[in-house]
Amino acid sequence: MNLTPTISPLRFKEIVGAFVKYGFEDVMGFLHLPGKRTAQKVTKVPEGLSPYERIRMAFEELGPTFVKFGQVMSLRSDLLPRSLIVELERLQDNAAPVDWEKMRAVLEENLPLPVDNVFVRCERQPMASASLSQVHRAVLQADGRVVALKIQRPGIRADIDRDLDIFNFIARRLHERVESLQIYNLPGMVDLLRKTLDRELNFLREARYMNVAREQHMDLRGIFIPAVVRELSSEKVLVMDHVEGWRPGDGVTADAPHLARIGLAASIRQILENGFFHADPHPGNMLIMGNETLALLDWGMVGRLTPKDRNDMIDLIGAVVSRDSDDLVDAILTLNSAPMNIDRRSLQIDVMELLDMHSVAAVEEINLGMLLLDISDLLRAHRLQVPLDLYLMIKALVTAEGTARLIDPKLDIIAEIEPHLRRLALARFKPTRIWQRFQSMAFKLVTSPIQFPRQVAEVVEKMQRGELRLRFEHHNLGDMRLTLEKTFSRLTLGIIAGATIIGSSLLLVTELPPKVAGYSLLGLIGYLFAGLMALWVVYDILRNR
Repeated sequence: MNLTPTISPLRFKEIVGAFVKYGFEDVMGFLHLPGKRTAQKVTKVPEGLSPYERIRMAFEELGPTFVKFGQVMSLRSDLLPRSLIVELERLQDNAAPVDWEKMRAVLEENLPLPVDNVFVRCERQPMASASLSQVHRAVLQADGRVVALKIQRPGIRADIDRDLDIFNFIARRLHERVESLQIYNLPGMVDLLRKTLDRELNFLREARYMNVAREQHMDLRGIFIPAVVRELSSEKVLVMDHVEGWRPGDGVTADAPHLARIGLAASIRQILENGFFHADPHPGNMLIMGNETLALLDWGMVGRLTPKDRNDMIDLIGAVVSRDSDDLVDAILTLNSAPMNIDRRSLQIDVMELLDMHSVAAVEEINLGMLLLDISDLLRAHRLQVPLDLYLMIKALVTAEGTARLIDPKLDIIAEIEPHLRRLALARFKPTRIWQRFQSMAFKLVTSPIQFPRQVAEVVEKMQRGELRLRFEHHNLGDMRLTLEKTFSRLTLGIIAGATIIGSSLLLVTELPPKVAGYSLLGLIGYLFAGLMALWVVYDILRNR
């Protein structure tokens, strides 16, 4: 098998070697991938590890592209089993630090002035080192402000593009050869990973996200988002306020109840009110400043929800909080493209059992995040698909709840979230909102007759260009197909029997030898064969009524 020109043979061998090392040589062989000699030289890991643990360890060994792929896949609880999700969530985005001189070279290339003219000093030792970037502390020349420099690792984009080409090659091969994996649309997931990494590698996009978040949280006391030094930031360098503080869970004395409530309130506001939210609010992306302020860091990954999505999620979470199975089923079916033949009764029974399982706990002990994850498993069992951004939202809400409980284990999540849900639900019925919807509806009614001729003209143009395609799908026509097949089979046998009788009659008239009792033997055999076929047709018709 030949690799495409864009694929690095050396890196391909490394990837094959890693998967063989962790016990996936059968998959490599099934796909007829090159690297047989490499596989024979690889020392395998000891037995006793689960397949999911080995997948996580292989991804960690293969570096940032695979780590990011695992992190993206950990959001797809609609597709993957819970045990694999748990392992993928453990993927650590840590890496050995790059030498400061190499990072300084990247900094020099992306600053408008030389480094020494911009900063009084830059610390050589990084505060944090991830697979895509490093963060260093520095002091500005202009005003003496302490800032954090997020610098992209040199050559990381080329490395990621190289790995993504290999990833795409393997994903397409798996998609074509393994029918059971086609439901996961692996090539589509690689495309999603490429899009996600392109966004994360553009620090100007993260700077815009931070500015949007700062504007949305201006009136929320207790939440701090670092300001970006826009004139010094670029696609590969992000200069922002330096934040001093402690990680949640470090055991530092603080006003835990206040911090937990304010963090949860910020997540609810982002998700259900603004539709623009931090997609990964775990403890590593937060710092406690003093006793009453929570800093939200690392805005490289965000999610967005449309107004309709937000309203649907308010209904779903409201049904979960009130434990109303009817409303919850309605919300689930509204959220996703439910197939026509969905068994609503079966879905409702499963929803009721799920709510019963979680109702044994006291209200203040209910784990809302776990309940939402169980609902995700339920959707997968019923082959219901929800858009990725909604799963990203569920994941963010689950993570925010876990972080809030880490800060204050006694926090009553339901008591905190109910007032927000009531306020947001009632806000939909404000006179101003109703008037806005009425105006929008009236505008559509007025403009529809105007747009209709243009739409018809577009259809006609497509027909003239030969671009219009009609697709028909039939459902439950199997019985009709079988009936037609049987009818034509009987008709065919009848025609053959009739032709055989005519041919046999001609043989008898011509008295073609050999003869039996003065009659042609071949003609008699033909009559017998035709009679048997005719009897079979009559019997088959009578048997099937």
